[in-house]
Amino acid sequence: MSRSIIVLPDDSAQPVLDAINSAAKSLRIKMFVFSDPEVLKAVIAARKRGVKVQVMLNPARRSGEEDNEEARARLTEGMVDVLDSNPAFDLTHEKSMVVDDTHAFVKSLNWATENFTETRDYAVVTSREAEVKEIIACFEADWSRQPFDPGAHSHLIWCPTNGRDRIAEFIDDAEHFLFIQNERYQDPIIIERLVRAARRGVKIHVMARPPHTLKREKLIEGVGGLRILDDVGVKIHKLKDLKLHAKMILADGVRGIVGSINLAPGSFDSRRELAIDVRDDDVTERLHEVAQHDWENSRPLDLTDRGLLADLEDRYADSAEKLALVEHHQKRK
Repeated sequence: MSRSIIVLPDDSAQPVLDAINSAAKSLRIKMFVFSDPEVLKAVIAARKRGVKVQVMLNPARRSGEEDNEEARARLTEGMVDVLDSNPAFDLTHEKSMVVDDTHAFVKSLNWATENFTETRDYAVVTSREAEVKEIIACFEADWSRQPFDPGAHSHLIWCPTNGRDRIAEFIDDAEHFLFIQNERYQDPIIIERLVRAARRGVKIHVMARPPHTLKREKLIEGVGGLRILDDVGVKIHKLKDLKLHAKMILADGVRGIVGSINLAPGSFDSRRELAIDVRDDDVTERLHEVAQHDWENSRPLDLTDRGLLADLEDRYADSAEKLALVEHHQKRK
């Protein structure tokens, strides 16, 4: 099988652990957050049995918060080659692993215990030679601080090169139905493509996180993007029992995108991101099943002025004024 899908938390960390434990020659790992103790132990054990292990970790978030200090210390102590991700980018949000140069993982999930147990996330495993080679080429370029250009005929979706174009094209090609899970709906180009799709009759189901989870500086873009979609009839829901961390798009039940890319300008323009376009029947069938399950286990996101006030005012006292909500202005009259 050239491609397969892992669904979290349903499938647990076991497929990732099995892949690491099976490595005989090499592991190339690029990770935004790496903290799960079992995965850390497996990676260190691989190095001890003679596997060449290279780990690239994002050094810090935009806020300056560092997630990977403990992992870096433990990996270094275990004689694993560890390097900060390429400083050419604001941050490296890509989550990938290549095992023995033969198969690669393209993921939305971090290697944090939460992502294995509490969040909706995905990983696509590919053994297609061209895709594996492309991920290796980017890893080697970022490791050596060299430019990486996947070219016009790239097999994968990369940021900051072809990501926005490829996702816009994917949306444009949808004929009947789009199902989207993402944390952020902030990029004007992608929002406009979704509006066009809705106007030409594509049925769109969007799953998002509640506005109060947005950072203050992203509140206007985040809420604005969702309300524009709501205004054109897009159905927008939030998960009931899981935290949404996935970045997945499914078109017409037969084609999907899975990866690390949030639908936000920063992701497209200044971060290292990776996603994969899949059309394999067994992969898209599983994605469709999960989409149906998650939609049935969700509820509408209330994007009215009153709903936004109820969601935001406990966290952001100035949210009503910031978002020019009608309810706020009526109270002032």
